[in-house]
Amino acid sequence: MTQPVKVRRLTDQEGQKLQRIVRRGTMSTVRYRRAMILLASAGGNTVPVIARLVQADEDTVRDVIHRFNEIGLACLDPQWAGGRPRLLSSDDEDFVAATATTRPTKLGQPFTRWSIRKLLDYLHRLSGRTITIGREALRTLLARRGITFQRTKTWKESPDPDFETKLDQIEYALTQRPERTSAFDEFGPLGIRPTAGTGWAPAGEPDRLPATYHRTHGVRYFHGCYSVGDDLLWGVNHRRKGSDHTWAALKSIRAARPDGAPIYVTLDNLSAHKNRRIRAWARKHKHKVMLLFTPTYASWANPIEAHFGPLRQFTLANSDHPNHTVQTRALHAYLRWRNAHARHPDVLAAQRRERARVRSEKGIRWGGRPLAPAA
Repeated sequence: MTQPVKVRRLTDQEGQKLQRIVRRGTMSTVRYRRAMILLASAGGNTVPVIARLVQADEDTVRDVIHRFNEIGLACLDPQWAGGRPRLLSSDDEDFVAATATTRPTKLGQPFTRWSIRKLLDYLHRLSGRTITIGREALRTLLARRGITFQRTKTWKESPDPDFETKLDQIEYALTQRPERTSAFDEFGPLGIRPTAGTGWAPAGEPDRLPATYHRTHGVRYFHGCYSVGDDLLWGVNHRRKGSDHTWAALKSIRAARPDGAPIYVTLDNLSAHKNRRIRAWARKHKHKVMLLFTPTYASWANPIEAHFGPLRQFTLANSDHPNHTVQTRALHAYLRWRNAHARHPDVLAAQRRERARVRSEKGIRWGGRPLAPAA
């Protein structure tokens, strides 16, 4: 039997970088969509679901996944050949690129980083190997090799001793029990202010949003749940994060599967997700509820992360909501639209009707609202 196309297991650094690209969504569209494809595939989504998520052809999704499995994150920046022949040999170009990415102090130079002028002067004065190249040619060579002038960044590696074990548990739930697997997380704070975004407009005439000086509405936090097998996303807004909201969400997820068989819920390591009361409740229902916590500093392993990106881009970015009520209605309207366009709509519609009937009979509610928005 042919195995489904899927990304290999992400490293901690790869997962964090993809999560950062999807959450911010401020760089090139190509990088954003490719990062979303990879993160969604790592979250257990199939190729048809990912294609619908990013509005791309299924073959394109497969190509990106195969390319990532071959060369890693370099696939985020596709390179196209062409242009005039190179004047430097490949060895010379490799030497220039290696020099540019080496700290000058290691080469005996009295500064901590290169400028184009300093690097050019160093290459011209090398004894035994003089590189004759102009300033603009050097800048072009570095750009072609993917070497850009960037700020130094700190990096936080996951120190979790059970890193691989936790990823194995999450992968088992996503691949072997998707119909009984859900994910929970929050994002925020959501303020009431004009939020920059992108949209179609005449060249040089972008849409304008007013500036704000007084923000008196406070903030909200979106608490979201994602059903992996059903491809359904829902959630509510609260004034704060808290274990009581997490507990209510977990109980509603458990109640949505009234057959008593075990369910799997993926969460990150926020303290509100694992306090004493929640752990006691999980132990009490240890054969019915399996809480799968992502490794430390690796919340990218939560499959809901890939679906938070579009939710923010299409409801919060490029918006100017007057208050939290309107903002919440916009979030719920998008969720209804998204769930109506989930995968396998005929099958899922029948499943949703059956679960809605069961919830209606049992009076199951979360936070005073129905568990899932109506399609």
